[in-house]
Amino acid sequence: MKTIILTTRAAKELDALPTQARFAIDNALVLYATQGMGDVKKLQGVEGYRLRVGEYRVLFAEDRVTILAVYVGRRSTTTYRR
Repeated sequence: MKTIILTTRAAKELDALPTQARFAIDNALVLYATQGMGDVKKLQGVEGYRLRVGEYRVLFAEDRVTILAVYVGRRSTTTYRR
């Protein structure tokens, strides 16, 4: 299992989401960290990955033991410019 770390900004963004979305994102992150399952793609042009959870996205970087979430929020035209 990989350790999930949220940046301060990502933690605030996650806390601001509706409860149902927060639980779905938490479950998706844990599933990816433990079993490597989820809708994950490598970002083009920048380092990192995205995890799609319905209409929400989690942008993150990972190595062998950690997942560092840097953005959590609703998919919009500016999501991938971060």
